[in-house]
Amino acid sequence: MSQPERVTSDAPPAAASAVRWSAVVLGGGDPGDPFAAAHGVKVKALIPVAGQPMALHVLRALHGSGRVERIAYVGPTTPEMDAMIALRVTDHGTLLGNLEAGVEALAAGVGERVLVVTADIPLLTADQVRDVLDATPADAALVYPVVRREVCEAAYPGVKRTYARLKDGTFTGGNLFMLDPALIGQFLPRLRDVLAARKAPLKLAGLIGPGILLRLLTGQLTVARLESKVAALLGVPVHALLTPHAAVGTDVDKEEDLHLAEAHFTDQYSGAAQ
Repeated sequence: MSQPERVTSDAPPAAASAVRWSAVVLGGGDPGDPFAAAHGVKVKALIPVAGQPMALHVLRALHGSGRVERIAYVGPTTPEMDAMIALRVTDHGTLLGNLEAGVEALAAGVGERVLVVTADIPLLTADQVRDVLDATPADAALVYPVVRREVCEAAYPGVKRTYARLKDGTFTGGNLFMLDPALIGQFLPRLRDVLAARKAPLKLAGLIGPGILLRLLTGQLTVARLESKVAALLGVPVHALLTPHAAVGTDVDKEEDLHLAEAHFTDQYSGAAQ
């Protein structure tokens, strides 16, 4: 892993503090989503957690970080959310479509970078956003945080996540990533191909190579080798950022996740009241 674990600090490194950040929050979804319908809302991001839409918790974390200047939000909102959003973007129906529309709406200037975050990670805090952004290398077009399995399970006992077993350990992917908007046109078409092939092993093997796929499936692939392969595939510098923040890799997309998030906030409020 090319990026060491680090401790959160309120004082950013000089290089990190010079970076201008905007954010795209992906809060769209299937209007027929049974999870959202069961809670009487249009999309999952509006399901209440601790009495407020889960997306509102994400927006507060972004604002509280002190690093994010503008936020483009894709999907339906509430008035309280609108007060924290610079640009509202219509849901285009797909993850990459919404990503592209959000980045385009921001029209980021020279030197400005974009944080893309899903609206379903309400456990994310301002300190964690700050820490991840300050740890992001300036020379990568795409930075994707990963979290060790033991970190997730220690922070949220009983959490259910999808993990990848690599030679360096077992990891889950984050629900946010950082990108250079000036290079998005170079890697988005190839990223679209990879996502389209993710459930078709033969097609995926054709993209990433059968040897890489075999090592991935047998747990013999290192993070560094996977990082370099993805960079070659997308044609831009890619960085896997190891983060100690379990909330980055903990989304809410089913009832048991919602119960976990509610329990976390209950414990948090109880601790603050003592």
